[in-house]
Amino acid sequence: MMGMTHATSGAAAWIAITGTLPYLTIGAYPLDPVGVLAGAAVCAGAALLPDADHHSATIAQSVPLLGRASAEVVETLSGGHRHGAHSLVGAALVALGAWALTLLTLTTAQFGTLAVGAGIGTAALTCFGLKARGFVRTWWLAWMLGALLGAFIVVFAPEQLAWFPLAVTLGFAAHLAGDFLTTGGLPGLLWPWVPRPPEALRPVPVLNRMWLPNGYVALPLLGDTGSLRETLFGAALGLYCYAGFANEGLRLIGIQLFALG
Repeated sequence: MMGMTHATSGAAAWIAITGTLPYLTIGAYPLDPVGVLAGAAVCAGAALLPDADHHSATIAQSVPLLGRASAEVVETLSGGHRHGAHSLVGAALVALGAWALTLLTLTTAQFGTLAVGAGIGTAALTCFGLKARGFVRTWWLAWMLGALLGAFIVVFAPEQLAWFPLAVTLGFAAHLAGDFLTTGGLPGLLWPWVPRPPEALRPVPVLNRMWLPNGYVALPLLGDTGSLRETLFGAALGLYCYAGFANEGLRLIGIQLFALG
């Protein structure tokens, strides 16, 4: 998947889990409008994290020199693009890292205990999501808007940061689901062990598109990365996100269009 589609899928996943739009959300982890909107920004950025294993990915361009160098380190440690960073091991490490960020706090006399780590994470992931979606043209503006959201949540709505690890993990998982739907597939659930199909099974129609010769698994409903099918899928997800944003925005200003059960 392209970065824009990944970011959109992350936001859509968060709205589906936490939003209140009838028939279009499952509300498994219902939040107030601030949590839904801010979490969508974080989840969109987190949906770009697996591609930190590629030197030309969105995240690699986020900070001059440092971004590309960090991506190259991740690429080396994970074994290359769509290897360790696209596995359950990668997801577990990211979830652990997100939780660890919530432990980084600062106690002040005026504002009490501030969740600085989660705030920094919120700022960075919001920045990534904004830039991937093309909502801003420059990285400078993306970082500024991300920092503003992170600071607002930390100072004025610290209780919101309870969902930070969940948003990061869900965004990461949304990325893996998206790549699973393309022809490139994923290294499977058992990475670093990636069993390859026996020679006798490789010519079998359908199966040879789902269990690839390199051992990767896929359900290639979206075709190749950047295909028309992916574009249409991303557009549908975008419309879904806008509907969710509109509903939560109205709730934020006290307008309730739908009665909650």
